Amino acid sequence: MNQKIIFNSIIFILFLSTIHAQNKEKKINQDLELEVEAEYRYFYNDAAFSNQKQHFPSIAFTPEYSVDWNKGYEQFNVTGFFRLDVDDERTHWDIRELYYQKAKNNWELSIGLKKVYWGVAESNHLVDIINQTDAVESFDGEDKLGQPLVQFTYTTKKLGSFDFFYLPYHRKRTFPGEKGRLRFPVVIDKDDLQYESSAEEWRQDLAFRWKHYFGAFDVGLTHFYGNGREPLFITFDQQGNINAFYPVINQTGLDLQITHNAFLWKFESIYRSAKAQDFFAMVAGLEFTFSNIDGNGLDIGLLGEYLYDERDELALNVLQNDVFFGSRIAFNDTQDTSILIGGISDLESSSKIFSIEASRRFGSSWTAEIEARIFNSIDANEFILSNFQEDSFLRFSLSKFF
Repeated sequence: MNQKIIFNSIIFILFLSTIHAQNKEKKINQDLELEVEAEYRYFYNDAAFSNQKQHFPSIAFTPEYSVDWNKGYEQFNVTGFFRLDVDDERTHWDIRELYYQKAKNNWELSIGLKKVYWGVAESNHLVDIINQTDAVESFDGEDKLGQPLVQFTYTTKKLGSFDFFYLPYHRKRTFPGEKGRLRFPVVIDKDDLQYESSAEEWRQDLAFRWKHYFGAFDVGLTHFYGNGREPLFITFDQQGNINAFYPVINQTGLDLQITHNAFLWKFESIYRSAKAQDFFAMVAGLEFTFSNIDGNGLDIGLLGEYLYDERDELALNVLQNDVFFGSRIAFNDTQDTSILIGGISDLESSSKIFSIEASRRFGSSWTAEIEARIFNSIDANEFILSNFQEDSFLRFSLSKFF
C-alpha cells in the first residue's frame, strides 16, 4: 500500500477521532480483539522451478477494533493484518478494513477501506469484484485486500436494497516470490503490470448492486465500471517476456439463490466487456442438506456445481469447463467442528483438484485448522494450472484469540 493511502488513512483516523470526541458524552461501546496464528505449509513434491522451497512456517497477526455510539447508529471499525513468511512476497501487511459507518432510517453510509462480499456459489465467486484478491495469502481466492470506497445503501420494503459504490483507488494483485509455490516460471513483480487507463491506479471507478427477495428467490443484480481486478496477460513465457495490464472493464453480474425445503439452488453469471477481451462466465449448482442426522445436530450437505468460462485455458481462475462436487459437514457442537471436502474435474482434460478444509475450536480461545490441496493429472496444455502441478500441499494452523 503506497504512502498516499497510508497518509489518507491517518487523516481518516484523526477525523474519526474528532467525531468520537464530539460524542463522548453519549454511551460508547468498544471492542478490541487480536488473533495470532501460527501456520505451517508443506509442499510434498519437488519444486518445479528453481529456488522454490518445500517448507513454509509463518506467523500472522490480525488485530480488530470497533467502537459504536449514538445507539449503534454510528460506528468505526478497523481490521489490520500482518504475516511473516519464508516467501518474501507473502510477508506482507494490509489494512483489511478501516471505515466509518452511519445508519439512519432506511439508509446507510460507509467511508474508508472495507471488504464487501457478493455471491452465492461455493466453488467460484464470479460476481465478487469490489475487493482485490490477496493472491499470496490463499489459493482459493477467499482472502481479500481492503478497498478504499464510499458506499451508500438505500433500503425499501417493496423494491429491495440499492448499493452505490465510489472506488477512488485500485490495488494491484501480489504474486508469489522466488521462494514461493503456486507461482509461474517467471517471478511476477506487481509493479511490472501496467494499466490501460492513463489515470492508472487513481482511476475513479463505480459500482452498483440491487438485491431483493421474492418468496423463495433471493436475487442480486450488479454492475462494475473501472479497473479490472484481474490482470490480462497478452504474452507470457519462460524467458521473462511479460505483457500484462489491468484493463478498464464493464462487468454486469447476476446472482440467484432459491431455497426449497432442504435444497439451495445457486446461480452466478457475469458478462465482462473491455477493448481487449469480452467474455461470459457462469456457475450453477445446488446444495442439499441432511439435517440433524444423529439427533445431536450433525448436518451433512451435498454440493454440486458446473463452471463455465469463455476464456477457456486463459481464465486466471482455471475454471473454464469443470464440475465441482463436495460435502459440507457441520457437527454444530460447542467446538464448532466443521469439514468441507471437495473436488473439481475438468470436462475437457484429465486435470483434477481435490481439497479438504477442517476446523475445530479448543477451549474458549484456540482454533485449529487443516487444509489440503491436491493437483492430480494436470494437463500440460493448461495455461495457468500446469504451473502448479507439483504444488500439492498440506497446511496446518493454530490460532489464539485475545
